[in-house]
Amino acid sequence: MKKQLSLLREFSVPLAAGVIAALAWANLAPQQYHHFLHDPLLAGLSVHFVTNDLFMAFFFGIAAVEITQSCLPGGDLYPLKRAVNPLLATVGGILGPVVLYLLLNAWIGAPSLARGWGIPTATDIALAWLAARFIFGKGHPAIAFLLLLAIADDAVGLIIIALFYGDPLAPVQPVWLLLCGAALVVCFSLRRFKVANYWPYLILGGTLSWSGLHLAHLHPALALTFVVPFLPHPPMEKRHMFDIDPEDLTPLSRFEHDWKLFVDLGLFVFGLVNAGVTFGAVGTATWLVLASLIAGKMVGITGFGLLGSKLGFPLPIGVGVRELVATSLTAGIGFTVALFVAGEAFADQELASSAKMGAMLSLCAFLPAALVAKAGRGRRSS
Repeated sequence: MKKQLSLLREFSVPLAAGVIAALAWANLAPQQYHHFLHDPLLAGLSVHFVTNDLFMAFFFGIAAVEITQSCLPGGDLYPLKRAVNPLLATVGGILGPVVLYLLLNAWIGAPSLARGWGIPTATDIALAWLAARFIFGKGHPAIAFLLLLAIADDAVGLIIIALFYGDPLAPVQPVWLLLCGAALVVCFSLRRFKVANYWPYLILGGTLSWSGLHLAHLHPALALTFVVPFLPHPPMEKRHMFDIDPEDLTPLSRFEHDWKLFVDLGLFVFGLVNAGVTFGAVGTATWLVLASLIAGKMVGITGFGLLGSKLGFPLPIGVGVRELVATSLTAGIGFTVALFVAGEAFADQELASSAKMGAMLSLCAFLPAALVAKAGRGRRSS
């Protein structure tokens, strides 16, 4: 049973199943689907609120674990010089889609769509990693490069969500962010007193952080990103992303181990809640998001990756221009975080659905990425 669950998680089956179920439900019984999402269910809370405001706190918490571990000595983002090229590529992978989205919107879009610029900045870590394994084969250095880029990309994505995607109908109340400051003090104190269990950090720091963001009208799904970096961890990281070190029993590792299955399987509900768009929802926002994800990521990542090489920060051994282009196309798979941002960017459900369709169609980035990589292998073997 454990092996089957591991395979389901590795191949993102729960998320895919949730997306398929949402598409079927939203198109066959749209009114029923809408009531399922928004009618009060438990303690007056809707399924939509529980999923996007509570469950997603753990999703971003797990992402924060990956970022924290990658920055430790021995991690994939340490030392800084080793990470400079993928970090430069991350800058390109954010600026490229944003600039292209705004240019295309000025040309074929409308002012009401301008708020969607943050949607194509996201890269889905799990799905991009899975696509890269199919394209390059297990162990190829391009996969590690992509993962570093995707994790750094998600770190910037968290900041974008916090700063630019609050509720437009409820202005930010910054005074409540003092609760987030209190959460940092609490977590720092727990760390200082060597509290070796993650629950006090979650219960005390997490509650304060979530409440502060919620009351400040910023997205509370980011609450645990304030908490996770304070969880005690080993002085040196011995594993890499998506690997598990069974000997690491520190609170940071235990939190990831205890909650990753919940998050991976819970992505079924996330897909069910966020991917329910009607097939008639395809519109201008769809093509803006899709073009910006695929073309914007390709131009931005490739350009800044090559710029890093010119500045003396080389690409990994085994990653040439062709592999870099294929990697940049793979990074255009936005999906999970892009769906989330699309739901936050537009209060108008038609616009949100149209943008979400673009995020889902970004899975098509796999095809040009595979063709570029295959063409390169064909030339080398001839």
